Amino acid sequence: MSENRKPLMGFMGKLPSGTALGNSGKTHCPLCMGLFKVPRLLPCLHTVCTTCLEQLEPFSVVDIRGGDSDTSSEGSIFQELKPCSLQPQIGILCPVCDAQVDLPMGGVKALTIDHLAVNDVMLESLRGEGQGLVCDLCSDREVEKRCQTCKANLCHFCCQAHRRQKKTTYHTMVDLKDLKAYSRTGKPILCPAHPAEELRLFCELCDQPVCRDCVVGEHREHPYDFTSNVIHKHGDSVRELLKDTQPHVEALEEALAQIKGTNSALQERVEAVAADVRTFSEGYIKAIEEHRDKLLKQLEDIRVQKENSLQLQKAQLEQLLADMRTGVEFTQHLLTSGSDLEILITKGVVVERLTKLNQVEYSVHPGVNNKICFFPQGKAGLCRGYEVYGTISTKEVDPTKCVLQGEDLHRAREKQPATFTLLCKDAAGDSMGRGGDNIQVAVVPKDKKDSPVRTMVHDNKDGTYYISYTPKEAGVYTVWVCIKEQHVQGSPFTVTVRKRHRPHPGVFHCCTLCSSGGQKTAHCACGGTMPGGYLGCGHGHKGHPGRPHWSCCGKFTEKSECMWTGGQGAPRSLLRTVAL
Repeated sequence: MSENRKPLMGFMGKLPSGTALGNSGKTHCPLCMGLFKVPRLLPCLHTVCTTCLEQLEPFSVVDIRGGDSDTSSEGSIFQELKPCSLQPQIGILCPVCDAQVDLPMGGVKALTIDHLAVNDVMLESLRGEGQGLVCDLCSDREVEKRCQTCKANLCHFCCQAHRRQKKTTYHTMVDLKDLKAYSRTGKPILCPAHPAEELRLFCELCDQPVCRDCVVGEHREHPYDFTSNVIHKHGDSVRELLKDTQPHVEALEEALAQIKGTNSALQERVEAVAADVRTFSEGYIKAIEEHRDKLLKQLEDIRVQKENSLQLQKAQLEQLLADMRTGVEFTQHLLTSGSDLEILITKGVVVERLTKLNQVEYSVHPGVNNKICFFPQGKAGLCRGYEVYGTISTKEVDPTKCVLQGEDLHRAREKQPATFTLLCKDAAGDSMGRGGDNIQVAVVPKDKKDSPVRTMVHDNKDGTYYISYTPKEAGVYTVWVCIKEQHVQGSPFTVTVRKRHRPHPGVFHCCTLCSSGGQKTAHCACGGTMPGGYLGCGHGHKGHPGRPHWSCCGKFTEKSECMWTGGQGAPRSLLRTVAL
């Protein structure tokens, strides 16, 4: 089998000028904080110096997975347990993420060497004028040159000895300063079982790199190939796995960001105006405590909304003030220092700017107020089966802005319910949108002030209140509607209570012909008649009023009091129409 590979260069490729190698996490140990020294790659993909790992305190665990146990603890608890004997296992904890690392039989030194970290350390050492980089042969002196053939870093003494040997006389030597523009050092990776041999082959059966001595020894008759021939297949599989993993990273980062934001909002909410709520909630049971948390959240939302409005108004006023100052300072400077001609030349621009600034509308008062009221007596519904109290509102009812509405404000009937509605508003004239206000209503006869009428006030929980009362007899009554012992708009007012409403004994119809079913003897109070002996009214005939009306009294309003007195002059057939 011939090796299909490109000529091996001392360095894989050059970095653009001025490009940094990367962050210190690729070259520095997280424990000793120094450059990596024989870095080992843990199963959790964190890299630590060998000496630092050896200083960690190991612990003993029981391995119940059998002989072919993975050195990584991740996912081990999800594997199917196989019948086997309990085996002691030595482990350590990753100093970065605290993941359990099961050490192989050879201990820390049997862990995989992180060759990427080795390469990064060497490059950083090269870019640091050779500081910390020692000769690969004597391990004593600082490096001056590098053998491109052996991939070895050599000091001045070893370089001269390297050239004197017959086998290495014609090896290419490169000065240390010429290596700093490259991204990789190309140092060969040697076989741990055969240190004199470079790992250039890959055993497909064992799924690991091997050297030439391995394929004729331990890996005899195993299928293998050059690493350059199999890298595409194995690299693609790793890329597919990476592609499946990346969405989880993004999802977890987003979830953590949401948790962080929620936690920050929670802390701000708890700190704001908590004293008033805690005072009210002391001594109450769990239902009240749960209700308290809801109140604190509502309070925090109010604070954020008001603060945002104030910040926006502040920014607008600051910008306008800066523009005004610029215009004033420039104009003053022009008028005091400019010549007549300079003033006339600049006059147009200045006048246009100052005119625009003077036309800008702004308010000198804050757009929002600091009114945040807590109502301990306000009903808040049920919580855990208990009726809870306590509401927070930024609105305050203004009795002078409250409005009374309804048809029964100034008229009523004896022994019949009279109703009207109170619409509560704040100082801006906006509806309160909530209930809980203490409404006082009194209905008193004008001639019997010691006999008030019983009233009912129903809280609709939306800022409106349904008020009803039933006067016992006719007469003039005075009605008071107060909030916080202050009269609302239009209070007090008088109501004239009349006798009980007289209902209509007839029918509300379009004509007698239709309502009676064509009976000729049916009459109507409107006085209309039709030819052919019909005594009642009909559409388009004599006496028909041209609109619907009551047959008993002729009134046009359907919901009205009957004016028929029931005297002797009333037509007898009129009652027949009522019956129909």
